[in-house]
Amino acid sequence: MSNYKAGVIKQISDELLQAGVRRGGVLLVHSSLKSLGKVPGGAETVICGLLEALGPDGTLLMPALSYEKVNRDDPVFNITKAPVCIGAIPEYFRKRSDTIRSMHPTHSICGVGKKAQKILEKHINDSTPCGPNSPFRQLRDLQGQILMLGCGLKPNTSMHAIEELVEPEYLFGFRCWYTLVDASGNRVDKAYLPHDFRGWEQRYDRVANILTGNELKTGKVLEATVHIIEATALWKKAYEELQKNPLYFVDKK
Repeated sequence: MSNYKAGVIKQISDELLQAGVRRGGVLLVHSSLKSLGKVPGGAETVICGLLEALGPDGTLLMPALSYEKVNRDDPVFNITKAPVCIGAIPEYFRKRSDTIRSMHPTHSICGVGKKAQKILEKHINDSTPCGPNSPFRQLRDLQGQILMLGCGLKPNTSMHAIEELVEPEYLFGFRCWYTLVDASGNRVDKAYLPHDFRGWEQRYDRVANILTGNELKTGKVLEATVHIIEATALWKKAYEELQKNPLYFVDKK
């Protein structure tokens, strides 16, 4: 590794900690590689910086959403092959040798670290994208954090898990069947109730209106603006807001 790349990894780590990432914590990361500027080593350098910030006792999670390729028209999810459709960093993270992935056809999570296996292993028991066994729910229970790394506040998949508690009119589509293929090639068919946001615009940036103080921090990492959300606070306050107004976090198209 060049001294320059090592220096960028340290800079990413230092700036993440300065922004409010907890060393030794559980961190779910949504990301935009482009927002960081030119990064030597690309996604690998960013992931190394995240892992360095979290330290040996930390756990790094990233959404590995696959709904663009795995859907009603092609309902086969292969846990080792299904590509991530939400950016270069999570797709690279999926392919790293030490990364594990939860079993879900459209809303899987990848992870590495001390608590990754425990967080991911029960996702297969859910029949919705972000149900009670999902890593999103466990992130809350473990007092984890959500890092929006240069992508703004909108692409926050944890909000779907909170919406599942309320079941607003826009959330669910029609039940369908998927085939799940594990790393050994074993196949199982399972029925799911997927999300369907057709006709609605997601406005999860509105969490900025309900989170206060350290519940939502803003900082800089390289050239990117980052937001750090405390998962426990998000679940509490977003749930309360949805109970009052189930359409608070969407606009009709």
